[in-house]
Amino acid sequence: MNILITGCSGFLGQGLIKELTEHKISALGRKLFESKNIMNHYYGILDANSSYKDALINKELVIHCAARAHIMDDKSSNPLDEYREVNTAGTLNLARQTAQAGVKRFIFISSIKVNGESTAIDKPFISSDKRLPQDPYGVSKSEAEVQLLQLAEETGLEVVIIRPALIYGPDVKANFASLLNLVSKGLPLPFGCITTNKRSLVSITNLVDLIVTCIDHPKASNQVFLVSDDHDISTALMVKEMSKALEKPNRSLPVPLWTYNLVGKVLNKQDVVNRLLGSLAVDISHTKETLNWTPPQSLESGFRETAIAFLKSKEINK
Repeated sequence: MNILITGCSGFLGQGLIKELTEHKISALGRKLFESKNIMNHYYGILDANSSYKDALINKELVIHCAARAHIMDDKSSNPLDEYREVNTAGTLNLARQTAQAGVKRFIFISSIKVNGESTAIDKPFISSDKRLPQDPYGVSKSEAEVQLLQLAEETGLEVVIIRPALIYGPDVKANFASLLNLVSKGLPLPFGCITTNKRSLVSITNLVDLIVTCIDHPKASNQVFLVSDDHDISTALMVKEMSKALEKPNRSLPVPLWTYNLVGKVLNKQDVVNRLLGSLAVDISHTKETLNWTPPQSLESGFRETAIAFLKSKEINK
């Protein structure tokens, strides 16, 4: 199959390129990503006006991974407009041209932030929940979803929307990498009492496998799929699993939860505390039942694979 992928230089895009060896892959983006699996590279930026005509010739599928990524403490004067320009207007511009080019299917990698920032205990998000984004990034992704589904009705383009939980895997960055680095030092960490929250994660292996399943699955068209490892864990258990994967002792200290809330208020970092103590879980029953799909990689295996890559990277950078 002739497939056009956006965001090939990103974490997910690179994972897809490695997996889709049986297909003819072209890349669309502002950065050249060298790979023997990419046949053609087309330069383009995501906005409301760019033309992607050349990139879409003879394509049968578009997998849209590129986005203006979520930025913690965004200092932009108008972050919502900047997110919308890329994640909403840019996505719709690409999708409209995809439909006009006669491409059959458009897979959109959205975000669980479309559902919201947190869940109550034992009330995970489901795919049919009302969209309740709470930050500019989530709003821009939510608006793109709504407009994509409208476009599907108008044009017949098959749209598949995937909302991943927190993605991790070899060479992961951001908060997961920071916590992994802390645990790797084998020092006592103050997470022993954070045992009742529930977090959903998804390994890059599982997410890529779901995307591959959606390439031509007849029941994927115009559906919204949540995706995780199907194994929710608390912050304390996450640290324990990381310690096990890194073969380091788990020295979690039982620091009371009220301490975190006090520090959060004093330092004006309550949002950080809420993410640490709170839950964000997803129920992937709809995904599994609709596609007859189960995550092929266990959370334990995913953590171990990530830890091995992390330790190898540390050795190389010594």
